[in-house]
Amino acid sequence: MTDLVDLKDGEYTAVVDSIEDGLATVFFERDGEEVGNAVLEADRLPEDGKHADAILTATVVDGDLETVQYEPEQTTKRSDAVQNRFDRLSKRPPSEEDS
Repeated sequence: MTDLVDLKDGEYTAVVDSIEDGLATVFFERDGEEVGNAVLEADRLPEDGKHADAILTATVVDGDLETVQYEPEQTTKRSDAVQNRFDRLSKRPPSEEDS
């Protein structure tokens, strides 16, 4: 588990993995690559971003969460992409009889 103090100052895409007992597990990405994760008090997240798979824009300064904003369009876009990939992978390949 990465702590926020291990993240460089700057803006990140944050993805809420889960929220349990008032704690949120959040993964931080930069340039499409996961760079760390942290367990945060769920109260630090925007109300509409307090759910699994919520996409947030987060700014970290001096090891602290400076700003956090929920990104509903990015959340929907990523969710749709995951569902489309699942749908493609769940289709059975054609059998030799179908060819």
